[in-house]
Amino acid sequence: MNHDLEDSNRSANRSIHEVSDPARRVLLRGSAAGAVAALVGGCATGGSAGPKLGFKAISADASANGLRVPEGYVASVIAPWGEPVGVPGNMPAWKPDASNSAAEQALQMGMHHDGLHYYPLDGSNRGLLAMNHEYTDDGLLFPDGTANWNADKVRKAQAAHGIAVIEVERRGPQWEVVRPSRYAKRHTAATPFRVAGPCAGHTLMKTAADPEGRTVLGTLNNCASGKTPWGTYLSGEENWAFYFDGGDNPTADQKRWGLRPKGFFNWGGGDERFDARKHPNEFHRFGWVVEVDPMDPSAVPVKRTALGRAAHEGAWVSVTKDGRAVVYSGEDARFEYIYKFVSRDKIAPGGAKANATLLDHGTLHVARFDADGTGRWLPLVHGQGPLTPANGFADQAEVLIKTRQAADLLGATKMDRPEWLAIDPASGEVYCTLTNNSRRGQAGEPGVDAANPRANNVMGQIIRWREMGDADGTQFSWNHLLLAGDPANERPEAKGNVKGDVFACPDGIAFDGRGVLWIQTDLAAAQMNKGEMARIGNNQMLACDVASGEVRRFLTGPANCEITGATWTPDGRTMFINVQHPGETPSERSDPASPTRYSSWPNQGARPRSATVVIRKVDGGVIGT
Repeated sequence: MNHDLEDSNRSANRSIHEVSDPARRVLLRGSAAGAVAALVGGCATGGSAGPKLGFKAISADASANGLRVPEGYVASVIAPWGEPVGVPGNMPAWKPDASNSAAEQALQMGMHHDGLHYYPLDGSNRGLLAMNHEYTDDGLLFPDGTANWNADKVRKAQAAHGIAVIEVERRGPQWEVVRPSRYAKRHTAATPFRVAGPCAGHTLMKTAADPEGRTVLGTLNNCASGKTPWGTYLSGEENWAFYFDGGDNPTADQKRWGLRPKGFFNWGGGDERFDARKHPNEFHRFGWVVEVDPMDPSAVPVKRTALGRAAHEGAWVSVTKDGRAVVYSGEDARFEYIYKFVSRDKIAPGGAKANATLLDHGTLHVARFDADGTGRWLPLVHGQGPLTPANGFADQAEVLIKTRQAADLLGATKMDRPEWLAIDPASGEVYCTLTNNSRRGQAGEPGVDAANPRANNVMGQIIRWREMGDADGTQFSWNHLLLAGDPANERPEAKGNVKGDVFACPDGIAFDGRGVLWIQTDLAAAQMNKGEMARIGNNQMLACDVASGEVRRFLTGPANCEITGATWTPDGRTMFINVQHPGETPSERSDPASPTRYSSWPNQGARPRSATVVIRKVDGGVIGT
């Protein structure tokens, strides 16, 4: 999900250029080319020498309203929105007229597929896919759209959110969903989630329906995802604030989180707990990283509060040399932050059950990127520095519930929408997409800085850092892998420095087993193929050899979709990705009278449906070679 919802009530921290060396400031305020020369290069890159990209790049053909892959590759669709997940004895078929009930939708694939991971059951031939369903297009979800809005419609919309676990199997050259499957599971916006960590039972987490503050109904706006070394799935609750009705007099805390008078999804009109005026603490119960055990459908999913409350894009795990977990995350909003959590305890052998409390104890940090190419992780610990009762933090739980406010006081660096992260398996470097920020440098907004060097940044960039010492270190060195853009543009800030195929708005990223970085884009429908985006084409996926910097376009999607999520079988010969919101309208809500106006992918003439795509080489080889 792009878009203006990713805004928030931003902090008043000064940008780096306001507090750094004046001579440095001149460079940062100069041409984009000068900034690039200073900021790209310097960190060692991972991977082996020699080219890693063996496929022929495809063109950015915006007129092709379908999914395209390179010569020698095949792509097939599985598990579109509405198909049954395969719960034994409960497999309602999808109704093309969108007349499925809320109860049926709760047993079907949700809407707007996003981050996903593969969990082997039989190596590279059979496994589980766990994936997010980020949000809903109510113009497609209901035959009459948002007309006649009621509690039943809210329940169905909630059932189309959350997380799905499905079993998949390769049968000959094709992959299929296994139905029924004892692993099949849907977690929706009505599923009970256990609250764990420092905020469990805290006063600010208690509601009339949950006076103990330890059980939250549901997860929502789940975006990117991470796979833990102990075999679980981490999902970020991203734009949760826009589900709540706030009225005309929000508190300062609610304003900082972007609460609006009326929620975009109008859930407060059918589920009273999403009316923040009546139930203000319900607002505190979303914005967490949630953990799911795909291998155990009976396991209760958990909200991990020690990782902080934010507009979490997702969460990705590294491991220290002594075996502790380090969880990186960013929040996808203009001028917000990048975080790192370091666990107190070591990862234990024995999988999910042996590590049931691992992410409940540790230290959360927020990143400050300095102009000299170094940075610091600033601990968000109650009683340290300004994080005191005098500044509104009574205890550690309040620091975590008010993570943004705590990061504001510590002077963290305001970023250009930090989205997905990826950890280089060879070097341990961490990469993060900064999708865009058109408000950077505008009147009354923060100016450019070293990490975010372009005003009116519509193109985005990918930043990376290497920890100084182990993954739990408090200092790091950083630079940019690339600045996205098109050299044909007149405006210097929109040219970029991409070596190879041009693109804009990097969003999803992931490393494959060979160390190739796969980049997915999220350009809003209203901007696509217009102005400075004229040559960019539809949203797409590209491969980058981080050693050489070369970028090649691998896939383009149907009109107005987003390409998101990437995971592989262990042998690297099958890739799974998701196509989200094909045919999206500029308003992000379809007209139920003409649901196929922009696209009917993947079924000709039918409502467009987000779906999972399976990609293989015709010769059975490793993807990308």
